[in-house]
Amino acid sequence: MRHGKKVNHLGRKTAHRKAMLANMACSLIEHKRINTTVAKAKALKKFVEPLVTKSKEDTTHNRRIVFSRLRQKQAVTELFREVAVKVGDRPGGYTRIIKLGNRLGDNAEMAMIELVDYNELYNAGKPAKKKSTRRSRRGGGAKAAAPVATTAANKEEE
Repeated sequence: MRHGKKVNHLGRKTAHRKAMLANMACSLIEHKRINTTVAKAKALKKFVEPLVTKSKEDTTHNRRIVFSRLRQKQAVTELFREVAVKVGDRPGGYTRIIKLGNRLGDNAEMAMIELVDYNELYNAGKPAKKKSTRRSRRGGGAKAAAPVATTAANKEEE
């Protein structure tokens, strides 16, 4: 039984699995999308998303943490410079998995995993969304209503 064991071992020993995920993450950061099996794509999503979250705040500590997982300086640089700027306003969900069908040789389920903000086909129909702010229940309401009331009073005087 595998109660409480969340890691998909992917048929590999620990060191091999960590090295494979690091290499796949570097490829994903470099090429913005890669084709792989569904199981590897799901494992890669759990590996990459925390790293992208760390990259949103550019500190030496975060760079060292990300480098210890990725093991490639060029990938860390690109993640902190380009990817973090593009996904800075997104609260999570930086990757998308699209299933592609089965592989011819061994009938394995294949998928494409990609960084969400880099796909122009999905983002073409949507207009650039302006940044909305969260409003609290107290405060703000009276201040926002005051200018509207004054403009309505000015129009009545005319």
